[in-house]
Amino acid sequence: MSIDPSMAGRFARTALGHVTQEYPNKLDHVMASDADAQSPRALHPVFFGSFDWHSCVHSWWLLLTIRRIYPDLPEVPQITALADELFTAKNFAVETAYAKRPESRGFERPYGWAWYLKLHLEASQDQAKPWAQHMEPLARQFATGWRDYLKALAYPIRTGAHFNTAFAMRLSLDWAEVFDPALARLIGDSAMSWFEGQRDVRPIEPSGDDFLSGTLTVAQLMRKVGRVPFAEWLDGYLPDLAQGHPACLFDPVVPRDRSDGKMAHLDGFNISRAWSWIEIGKAANLPPRDGPPEIALYNASIDQIDQDYMSSHWLASFALLTILAYEERH
Repeated sequence: MSIDPSMAGRFARTALGHVTQEYPNKLDHVMASDADAQSPRALHPVFFGSFDWHSCVHSWWLLLTIRRIYPDLPEVPQITALADELFTAKNFAVETAYAKRPESRGFERPYGWAWYLKLHLEASQDQAKPWAQHMEPLARQFATGWRDYLKALAYPIRTGAHFNTAFAMRLSLDWAEVFDPALARLIGDSAMSWFEGQRDVRPIEPSGDDFLSGTLTVAQLMRKVGRVPFAEWLDGYLPDLAQGHPACLFDPVVPRDRSDGKMAHLDGFNISRAWSWIEIGKAANLPPRDGPPEIALYNASIDQIDQDYMSSHWLASFALLTILAYEERH
């Protein structure tokens, strides 16, 4: 599990092939009048590709991350030129104005918010480009959205798809710890309120279109928040891990129809659980197996990153997230 130049180039070529592919497109768009019936590119002059807004965002995170890791990669000039073309102050002003519409209160909440903050954090690593400066107003808008949302949300959403609360909180913390410590504290407070007392959970996963483990994302978040002894908390949360249970957290799954966008999510379920296990780490005290669970889960789906478009428009981002976590831990 590594991001060598060959794999990085494969990821980059895959993302470059769709970040400007406008159609097919699945909009998250509430219309207030006939005037709002516009094309994806008119509504979103930056993130109009990759089938949907959030996939375009995290595909750009992938591209900028690869550009930073391997600046001499043959695909880097194309990444840079395309970012210069799209990441303008004018284009991001349109994206920000869209997010501020009254009808956009729930736009991409919270999954797209989290990935956008992750993208802004990555863009901020390049001081030579104005990209992060142009992105920041929208990042701040989503941070404000997070504050309002967390204060109003009575219960966390535990689904294994886009509305999952713990996943988005975990991803957003990376940005908040750098740009908004008050938001980081609020995310931590919310995590403690909802999850500190969780004991002996009995997950039944996955549902038919999950790409996240609702169980493991909570554990990742609690480790990231770091306010309780994690190994002790995890032992109470999932007390049977030492016996290899529940198996649904370990066993790879196989989609029956990868051309169906929802069913194709299951490849993401494999790879995102690999990321989860890497972040949870040795605190899990797992029983001896053929190898670390993240390896089997990752290997089960990594070949799908550039196959059917229903996977290729998003799956490589999760693969890169997983690889980077693995390299950091090893």
